Amino acid sequence: MKRHSKYFVVFILLLISASVKAASILIPMDEAQKDHLKSYGVAFWILKNGGEVDWLLNYRGGSFMCKYEKKTEDECRIRGVSAEVIADAKAADIITQISDPSVNMEVVKLEKAPRMAVYSPKIGVLPSDDAVILVLKYAEIPFDIIYDEEVLKGDLSKYDWLHLHHEDFTGQYSKQSFRGRGQGRFMEDKATQEATAHRMGFKKVSKMKLAVAQRIKDFCANGGFLLAMCSGADSFDIALAAANTDICESIYDGDDADPDAQSKLDFSQTLAFQNFNVNTGAFGRQFSDIDDGPTRHIPQEEDFFTLFDFSAKWDVVASMLTQDHERVIKGFKGLATAFNESKIKPYVTILGEFKRANEARYIHGEYGKGQWTFYGGHDPEDYQHGFNEPPTDLTLHPNSPGYRLILNNVLFPAAKKKKQKT
Repeated sequence: MKRHSKYFVVFILLLISASVKAASILIPMDEAQKDHLKSYGVAFWILKNGGEVDWLLNYRGGSFMCKYEKKTEDECRIRGVSAEVIADAKAADIITQISDPSVNMEVVKLEKAPRMAVYSPKIGVLPSDDAVILVLKYAEIPFDIIYDEEVLKGDLSKYDWLHLHHEDFTGQYSKQSFRGRGQGRFMEDKATQEATAHRMGFKKVSKMKLAVAQRIKDFCANGGFLLAMCSGADSFDIALAAANTDICESIYDGDDADPDAQSKLDFSQTLAFQNFNVNTGAFGRQFSDIDDGPTRHIPQEEDFFTLFDFSAKWDVVASMLTQDHERVIKGFKGLATAFNESKIKPYVTILGEFKRANEARYIHGEYGKGQWTFYGGHDPEDYQHGFNEPPTDLTLHPNSPGYRLILNNVLFPAAKKKKQKT
């Protein structure tokens, strides 16, 4: 009898040992995380290497969980990412907790790393201070840089995800000759853009930029994921609306703007905005009244925006895009700082807003088979970035809630597609 009891105890110990070895890795995204931004890079790395990741929406700040592998544990340690090795029983408990219909949580399975591209100049003055480029490099998420020639040659078909840097798609060079940036830079940029336009068969830069914007819109319609920040957001829609008119003054394209340009705008062509008024003058900081930036008078210490709380089980897309360890985000300025809510189309989802000023800072929508997100401002950790200032050092901001919103968009295309419930 004692002999059988001995074997039974050994058998139980073997079972316990097996259950402990069978484990998962939890990457917490609440205040316990040492580096939120690099955590996204680890999740991307797992996908890139053929693994899968469970994105635990609203669980400890939107944590990640994956099957245990020693190389994944090592990668977390190398990158300085906080990770917890948990037994399968604990992982099952987490899934059970999240599955409870009464809690606002959901599990989204990430299956395949998206093919990444950033629309940005390759020569001349590079937008090295572009927030998306900075955070992709910091998180060690690989991407290609493409620009007008690649877009017009059809290279967008190679990618799943595209970011638009702070471009001016209207062909007015961000009106930079009148923004204190110096005539020298304006002339250099103008010469480079005009040479590209002529090489690609366009008489004007504005016409080339319009064609590029239309190709990007088609990319989205065909299932692509688009993220634009700063002037890359509002100038994109302005260019699309102005396809049948001329909103550029002679200093930019050699002839006067159409005096009837406003009445010729076609808002049916835009993704996000409607009923806006364009600024066709050579002077002035605004492209249109989409952007509230030049007219808002909000002290920096009062400049915040709030993320909406969406139902993780019903509004899965909006919940993914707003995962964060903070719900109130510091405001920051840019060539396009904040979107006037009265100019936003009714079917657009506002993800984050500053209600006091009736302005949206973070918006999202669908177009065709694809999705797009527009995020106002230039740099989430630099309130008012000046020309020739050094780019933000993200080693000083590894837990930036504003930068996390960018990286939510990076992982979003990796999600297993589910039919939306709303």
